Amino acid sequence: MKCFERLVIAHHYQHHYPRNPRPTPRSTDNAISIALHTALSHLDKRNTYERILFIDYNSGFNTIVPSKLITKLKTLGLKTSLCNWILNFLPGRPQVVRGGNNTSTTLILNTGAPQGCMLSPVLYSLFTHDCTDRHNSNTIIKFADDTTVVGLITDNNEIAYMEEVRDLAMWCQDNNLSLNVIKTKKMIVDYRKRRTKHASILIDGAVVEKVESFKFLGVHITNKLSWSKHTKRVVKRAQHSLFSLRRLKRFGMGPQILKKFYSCTIGSILTGCITAWYGNCSASDRKALQRVMCTVQYIPGAKIPDIQDLYTRRCQSTALNIVKDSSHPSHILFSLLPHGKWYRSAKSMSKRLLNSLYPQAITLLNS
Repeated sequence: MKCFERLVIAHHYQHHYPRNPRPTPRSTDNAISIALHTALSHLDKRNTYERILFIDYNSGFNTIVPSKLITKLKTLGLKTSLCNWILNFLPGRPQVVRGGNNTSTTLILNTGAPQGCMLSPVLYSLFTHDCTDRHNSNTIIKFADDTTVVGLITDNNEIAYMEEVRDLAMWCQDNNLSLNVIKTKKMIVDYRKRRTKHASILIDGAVVEKVESFKFLGVHITNKLSWSKHTKRVVKRAQHSLFSLRRLKRFGMGPQILKKFYSCTIGSILTGCITAWYGNCSASDRKALQRVMCTVQYIPGAKIPDIQDLYTRRCQSTALNIVKDSSHPSHILFSLLPHGKWYRSAKSMSKRLLNSLYPQAITLLNS
């Protein structure tokens, strides 16, 4: 069935993909980088701060109403034959629970998209395509069922941001999506010396909790936009995986097998979303990451790429993909100068913005 779903996505969503007015991020790296660039570009101005609301839904995939989904798909321009197939695919799904030799009675599900299916994230993204920001000072970033509201506040004026949150709560009610207020968190990024008291956010009569750090799409973001907490977690996880690597070497595995094991486990931990956070890491954080890399290189006896080289390679690859794809949400940031040879570099007074992904990627393209 998954193979068939891949064929449906390849055929219909490559050749007849609806024109979405707001392109969505392609990956977690992309979603985090967009959120950070939006924040850092705004914080570069005077008397500004940022409010971030990390939305959590109660079983978002399971609450999709097929009839509402089909109405939205037709509005987006999908063919009637595909809409009819989806309407036949989603409802009437049998479900049972098994525990040992016991099996529950069959329950027929007529709402939601089955988790684990290839089509479910695509259908959910199309279902929420009309959940967009109403004000220019706000940005709603969506990736699958993760939604983040970024409010760019100037001169302590939070009226537009509060209206955005209220509109989002009303949109959820109209579309049968339930907000989990307990797991929904807010964060305030404010570098000003003279800070004012920030108003609380109420959703369904409950106050949203304020946090100093949050795990956003696998990356720990703090209200200082520093990466010490994230790198410490990454280093700790990678060091735990070193035990398995040492055991494999003790069992007589060759350097090539050990290197592949590193790439699949430790490497993916160290370089997860690296383009979003490594550029602004402190010198001590980079040394801690490099120490793990040196230990890894010593165990298999094979050469492992330096983490700085991996970061540079990923940035270049990301930049080339963005330049080639005109529908990418960050494509507008890569504009050529009048002579058509170099890309326009970002200008900023703070190193936080210049060391982030997109300015670094533009610098690499121009070098």
